[in-house]
Amino acid sequence: MTGNEELKKKRLFLLDMDGTLYVDEHLFDGAAELLRRIRQGGAHYLFLTNNSSRGAEAYVEKMRRLGVAAVREDFLTSVDALIAYLHVRQGESKRYYVCGTESFKRQLRQAGFCLTDDRDDAVDTLLMGFDTELTFQKLEDACILLGRGVDYIATNPDWVCPTWYGCVPDCGSVCEMLYRATKRRPYVIGKPRPDMVRLAMQTVGATAEETVVVGDRIYTDVACGVNAGVDTVLVLSGETKAEDVACSAVQPKFVLRDVKELLGILNR
Repeated sequence: MTGNEELKKKRLFLLDMDGTLYVDEHLFDGAAELLRRIRQGGAHYLFLTNNSSRGAEAYVEKMRRLGVAAVREDFLTSVDALIAYLHVRQGESKRYYVCGTESFKRQLRQAGFCLTDDRDDAVDTLLMGFDTELTFQKLEDACILLGRGVDYIATNPDWVCPTWYGCVPDCGSVCEMLYRATKRRPYVIGKPRPDMVRLAMQTVGATAEETVVVGDRIYTDVACGVNAGVDTVLVLSGETKAEDVACSAVQPKFVLRDVKELLGILNR
């Protein structure tokens, strides 16, 4: 079976968003058509994102703004994965200090968790996300809490988030900065851990052989698929460049220019 035939037989497409389907308010060529083609062919797709700065409802609105119809059930985020993890491993009785956006905090509160902005308020766990509202006070509080030995969990390890003008530091970069100051590293939720892929397959009822992960980062998107035992498509429309692939320990099954090339394969 050729690579093209393998991709055409997939029944579940797990799609990254930033750098894969769009950048900022620019939807990439072929993205909307790809989504229609997947569903017209009787397959499913879900959007998987490590970006914890906004909730799924904000992504629904963004996709609609970009001309793509979407509902809450189309999305699985690193915050969804974090909430599932906390319910099982930490519990609602713990007190959490969150270095993240108000949207991130709101989702945690709605899930029943107790948050505090006071570093002296008997904090059990420090939660790190992609914080577009980051302040030096949060960084100082994080250093103090890590020095006290609290549990330390991050939503994602992404170094950067793509924008129209280049990139900005993402959660992984801030965690690296804190490591330089405290020598503490977090337990990381979200891609590249396989949990989001497994949850997606369970939700849709798809097997590993029927599933493919599509994304622009080797160390998160591709690694997540590899760790979950599913095929992967790396698109070169975001963070990863062609020259990065050869020197990566983690290898995608397919490397394509962008989602428009993937659309062409499914249409052939």
